[in-house]
Amino acid sequence: MLTRLLNLVRLGPLRKRIGLIIFVSIAVWISFFDSHSLLRRYSWNREANQLEIENAAMRVEIEDLNARLQEGLSDEMVEKIAREEYGMQRPGDTTYRFE
Repeated sequence: MLTRLLNLVRLGPLRKRIGLIIFVSIAVWISFFDSHSLLRRYSWNREANQLEIENAAMRVEIEDLNARLQEGLSDEMVEKIAREEYGMQRPGDTTYRFE
């Protein structure tokens, strides 16, 4: 009786091949063609790493800008900004614009 049960459980060579083909097909589908394939996950991971690097650089820049903001503006900087950005001038100055 046990031998009959074992004979039923054993797979023939054709069934093994079909099972292997199905397994390989599913593995290829998941690896390359699925919406969350391994290739897409790799590219998403690489993009996430690049974005983390950019975020770190922006955080450093924000800290630098906040430090400069805390220092305040000197009279020379205020005059430079007024002249360059707002086109203001002292009385008697001649302004030449280049474009």
